[in-house]
Amino acid sequence: MYGRLISAHSWPIAITLAFTLLVLPGLAFARANAGGGFYQRTNLVSNLPGMAKFTDPNLTNPWGISSAPGGPFWVSDNGSGLSTLYDNKGSPQSLAVTIPAPTRGTTGTPTGTVFNSDIHAFIVSKKGVSGASLFLFSTQDGTISGWSPSVDLTHAILEVDRSSSGAVYKGLAIGSNSSGIFLYATNFHAGTIDVFDKKFAPVTLSGSFTDPYLPTGYAPFGINTISGKLYVTYAKQNAQKNGDVPGLGRGFVDVFDTNGHFIKRLVTQGQLDAPWGLALAGSSFGIFSHDLLVGNFGNGHINAFNPNTGAFLGHLSDQNGHPIIIDGLWALLFGLGGQAGKANQLFFTAGIHQEADGLFGVIQAV
Repeated sequence: MYGRLISAHSWPIAITLAFTLLVLPGLAFARANAGGGFYQRTNLVSNLPGMAKFTDPNLTNPWGISSAPGGPFWVSDNGSGLSTLYDNKGSPQSLAVTIPAPTRGTTGTPTGTVFNSDIHAFIVSKKGVSGASLFLFSTQDGTISGWSPSVDLTHAILEVDRSSSGAVYKGLAIGSNSSGIFLYATNFHAGTIDVFDKKFAPVTLSGSFTDPYLPTGYAPFGINTISGKLYVTYAKQNAQKNGDVPGLGRGFVDVFDTNGHFIKRLVTQGQLDAPWGLALAGSSFGIFSHDLLVGNFGNGHINAFNPNTGAFLGHLSDQNGHPIIIDGLWALLFGLGGQAGKANQLFFTAGIHQEADGLFGVIQAV
C-alpha cells in the first residue's frame, strides 16, 4: 500500500501537495529570517531615570504622537495633562503645552493628536487674538482643543466639550472630503465616531461609520488617516464603557472613507489584543515594508498585516527572533523628516507599568 506508484494523472496533485507541505513553510521561514527581518528597539525618553536616553518627568502615560513635516514630535501625555515635544533623538524641547480640562474638570487627559496644515481651519481665539490650530488634541474627558502659537504659546484652547454627555475620546484623526476638512474622534463610551467641521461644529456625514458585522460590546478605539481612508481599531468595552478589556482575539480593524461609509473589515480578531496604534510602513522597513502595522495595547505586540487583504504576516521581532513586547503600547508613527526622524524609523509611545509611567522610543529594521 505504501509503495504504490503515483499514476501519471496524479502527478499534478502530488506536486501541489509537495509544494504546500515543503515550499510554502520554507517561504514563510525565509520571510521571517531574510535580511532586514529583525528589528531593534531603542528607548529614547521616559519619566523614569535610567529607563531611556533622556528623562522627562512630564512624560507619563503618553498616547498620541503628531508632527509637522520636519518635526519635532508632539506627544500627548495623558497622565500629566500636557503635550511635550521631542526630536528624533529623544531630546526634550523647551516647550510644553497644557491641554485644558473640561469645564467641570481639573486636569486634561489627552489621547489622540493631529497636525493641521490648513490655515483657514480650526481657528481658536483668546483675548481678541485668533489663529489656526497647528495641533489638535482629543481627551478621555470628551473634549477637543486646538493650539495656535499666536494665541497662547503654552496652552491649547478648549473648543469641544462633550464631557456632560459622557463622551470618552480615545483617538483623533484629521481628513477631508468634497465638503471640506474634518476631525474624527473615537467616542469609546458611545461606540461612535464623532465628526467636527473646520469650525469645531458637530456634523452628520452621509455615512454613519457603522460596521454591520461588529459584535455587541466593541467600540472604536484608535483611528488614523492612511492613504486618504480612515482606519479604525475596535476594542472590547468594560462595564462602564470607559475603558478596554484586553485579551488575545479581542479586536478588529475596519476601513471607512472620509464620508463615514464602511468599505471593509480588514482584520478580524486573531492576533489583535485591544489594538490602538496604526501605521503604514514605507519601502525601507525590512520584511514588513509596505505593510500595515497595528499595535496591541493589550499585549504590547506590533503586528504586520497585508494592507489590502488583512492577512496576518507576523510580529515585529528582535534579533533573537522573539516578538518585541512594549508594555502599554499606544501610538505608532513613522518619521516625517528632519527633527521628526527618517521614514524608516517607527516611533512609539507607551504607558508602561499600567499607565503609571511613560516611554517614547523608536524601532528600526536591522
